[in-house]
Amino acid sequence: MNQCLLALYGLKWNPFSQELPTEALLLSRKVEDFFWRIEQAHVREGGFALIHGDPGTGKSVVLRLLAERLERLAEVSVAVLNHPQSNLADFYRELGELFGVGLKPHNRWGGFKSLRERWVAHLEGTRLRPVLLIDEAQEMNPSALSELRLLASARFDSRPLLSIVLAGDGRLTDKLRREDLLPLGSRIRVRLAMDYATREELAACLEHLLATAGNAALMTPQLGQTLCDHAAGNYRILTTMGAQLLSAAVQRQAPLLDEKLYFDVFTQSKTTTAAKSRGQRSR
Repeated sequence: MNQCLLALYGLKWNPFSQELPTEALLLSRKVEDFFWRIEQAHVREGGFALIHGDPGTGKSVVLRLLAERLERLAEVSVAVLNHPQSNLADFYRELGELFGVGLKPHNRWGGFKSLRERWVAHLEGTRLRPVLLIDEAQEMNPSALSELRLLASARFDSRPLLSIVLAGDGRLTDKLRREDLLPLGSRIRVRLAMDYATREELAACLEHLLATAGNAALMTPQLGQTLCDHAAGNYRILTTMGAQLLSAAVQRQAPLLDEKLYFDVFTQSKTTTAAKSRGQRSR
């Protein structure tokens, strides 16, 4: 499809892809301020930072960009955990694999204390500051979150053992209000709330996506307004609709994306869904 995009529309990449280059992503002032605080203070002081918001508001994108920015810092070692395992032994195994340290417990009782000691021993041999970014952190077991608190609160040679950025939806913020996790919640120093976008923010995002991909005129202004109206403040919905329309346009060799294509694609989709529903009820 990439060659078709280039030949038909002069695009350097799919502007609605989930794996966009950094230059294609438009950052708000709030996100830039969050990045500055992480880079200038959090990686040196340790502890926790939190990114929270509903699905589709951009948490994973922010975490990805943060990882890329932190990797440019000479004194920082960055690891990203996208789907954390639920139990504590698996968490330590994944932590070890990410940072290149053997962290597999040999026994169930007292094993995690020895793993913390092994982590400290690892830091003795490196001057890098470890930063762990965890996406979908609401899936973590409370015991693993508590263990993170122990790792993040300890220090070695005036350096934090671990700096952590958690990203998750409302289930994570609810979990952090549990009595057994209140000590962790109280250690969160930097927070970023990802809100639903305004219509103007969606429009600016759409314009930026198309312009950086190489064809600002790929979509009619009327269609852009329609997509922003139907996205309900959700970036993921906006790009999902855009991806569907672009795919349909390529198949039809359409010169551009317009409202006629929108009605053809989404009216047909609704009609097909309704027909399937009627067929299932008639069985």
